[in-house]
Amino acid sequence: MSDDGLTLRTLTTDDLPAFAELLASAFLTDPTEGLKHRERLVFEPDRTHGVFDGDDLIGVGELLTRKITVPGAGQTPFAGVTSVAVAPGHRRRGVLTRVMRAQLHGLHEDGGEPIAALWASEAVIYPRFGYGLAAQFHRTKVRAKSAFRPGVELEAERVREVARKQAIPLIKAIYEKEAPQRVGALDRPESAWEFVLDDPEYRRHGATALKFAVLPDGYVIYRLKNDWNEEGPRGILTVQELVATTPEAYATLYRFLLDYDLVFTVEGFAALDEPLVHLLANPRAMNRSAGDSLWLRLVDVDRGLVTRRYGAPVDLVLGVRDAFCPWNTGNWRLVTDAGGNAEVTRVEDAPDLELGVDDLGAIFLGGTRPSTLAAAGRIRERTAGAVARATAAFASDREPSCVESF
Repeated sequence: MSDDGLTLRTLTTDDLPAFAELLASAFLTDPTEGLKHRERLVFEPDRTHGVFDGDDLIGVGELLTRKITVPGAGQTPFAGVTSVAVAPGHRRRGVLTRVMRAQLHGLHEDGGEPIAALWASEAVIYPRFGYGLAAQFHRTKVRAKSAFRPGVELEAERVREVARKQAIPLIKAIYEKEAPQRVGALDRPESAWEFVLDDPEYRRHGATALKFAVLPDGYVIYRLKNDWNEEGPRGILTVQELVATTPEAYATLYRFLLDYDLVFTVEGFAALDEPLVHLLANPRAMNRSAGDSLWLRLVDVDRGLVTRRYGAPVDLVLGVRDAFCPWNTGNWRLVTDAGGNAEVTRVEDAPDLELGVDDLGAIFLGGTRPSTLAAAGRIRERTAGAVARATAAFASDREPSCVESF
């Protein structure tokens, strides 16, 4: 028991009903059986911290055991921070801080995953706990029947719309082939697949159940919503996920979606560097607005930085500030070789760059450039040319993409 009367402990399966009720209350919804089922799919009670006021659960935060694709090194373990909530009426009591400290300090003390990441409900909250904006996405809307530019190559094979049961083994095989190649993509254990494909009525918002269409080298999961006005059909096709392992499969799947009968717009989430706009004869047929997806934090600077490969050899001393996890504060020498492998050691040398641990998380996947943060005054260059060298080293071939919230 702490001085303020609050206690913290890991949860048990018996706490699931209270856990789901707290999440529902915090996120302005009802604790339905559907919500409880959805949370049960991925619930890891021994990695979920709860803060109690007496017998009442008033704050929670869960860590999921997952992997994320990092530049040049494939999938590496990370702690997926999710289900973070504080009960109304109990804010400004340090509840969230207590949960965040239990997560991050626990990972450090136990030698757990060196990286943590989350999707933020409110973007102002998590930088103070050391999370940086590492990946973004586009909300997209494309007019149906939009033409492709001349010369776009399509698959000879037709796209097949298949039943859910038939589709699942096909799409799993394709996803497991592609995800390790795309920075920011997550692995999917069986529980994660069940979570992604969970399709209760309350999540459809008037649209159809999930539909599945496949090619040998790609698939798309989507739903349809019927609509009309005096000018004719105004149906909406919403893409939940499109994965393709070849450019031809990618183009063929989008041609299938754009040509869907009675559809007026094709909408969804997409990567910042989504190729679709470059397939269209009229790029303005695709409207895009950006949002943030992954916020990433290095739990341990030395263990985290060596999990990825780097785009150029570099020898830099990084002066890191980390008030929440003070073991990271100090000067760290990052040395990479021609193969992109890194060595990180604590040193007394003067820093070439000064930055916060949130800035280090932001640049880790290559989506936020050190040069961008330097232009914003967040990274301070103390040795001429250090920003340019860091920007080349942290770059990845494509923008990191994670359109799967967790």
